[in-house]
Amino acid sequence: MRRRVLPGLPLALGITLVYVAIIVVLPLAALVFKAASLGPADYWRIISSDRAFASYRVTVLCALAATVFNLLFGMALAWVLVRYRFPGRRLVDALVDLPFALPTAVAGIALTTLFATNGWFGAPLSLLGIKVAYTPLGIIVAMSFTSIPFIVRTVQPVLEELDPALEEAGQTLGASDLSIFVGVILPLLTPALLAGVSLSFARSLGEFGAIIFIAGNQPFSTEITALLAFIRLEEYDYPASAAIASVMLLTAFVMLAITNLMQARALRYTVRG
Repeated sequence: MRRRVLPGLPLALGITLVYVAIIVVLPLAALVFKAASLGPADYWRIISSDRAFASYRVTVLCALAATVFNLLFGMALAWVLVRYRFPGRRLVDALVDLPFALPTAVAGIALTTLFATNGWFGAPLSLLGIKVAYTPLGIIVAMSFTSIPFIVRTVQPVLEELDPALEEAGQTLGASDLSIFVGVILPLLTPALLAGVSLSFARSLGEFGAIIFIAGNQPFSTEITALLAFIRLEEYDYPASAAIASVMLLTAFVMLAITNLMQARALRYTVRG
């Protein structure tokens, strides 16, 4: 009898598929079927209402702002953790994963306490006329806190594997540090950056627990789409809640598909180069 290259593959594959079906496919299918129970007119009326459009605008704009901040700060943080050795480096590296371990509701309460007008950060900011808690800026802060590990953890391994000879060759040819970063390092980081940005943006779109405590949750101002879907759920309007949630789901899928295409294109050109 021929021996299998991977013993136990059928069993492992079967368990994996069952797990994916129960944890991922089944909830998504229930969401789609519930949203499909609405007629086209009712579905469009729900997802195109003024309040729904306002929640889309708040969610997407705040998620974009948080992603841009995470891209800049997360890449800088990954660079520091890889290229420099300093006291407390291991502690800082461990703290990057704190948003993964911390319950989002706890994170929201902590951020609200810090950025309230009488908080440690909110008090000095209020003296400058900057209000964070219960404003869109608070939503951006919560989204940034919960999604920044995605960029750091996708860029950090690539930085660690970069060949120092590439930078040394650039320095030998007389290139400046900025030229080496833009022309040598950044193209190699592009696939990882695209992956981190897409994950960070998708997490920001779906964030709920950390936001509801610091946002203020005012319709047309600081109400996110996830909260609006939750409100419809509390009103026992399950089809409306599913319809609103389906918009978020479709947006995340489209964004991930576009990012994967861009990542594959960047990786292909990087390998060719």
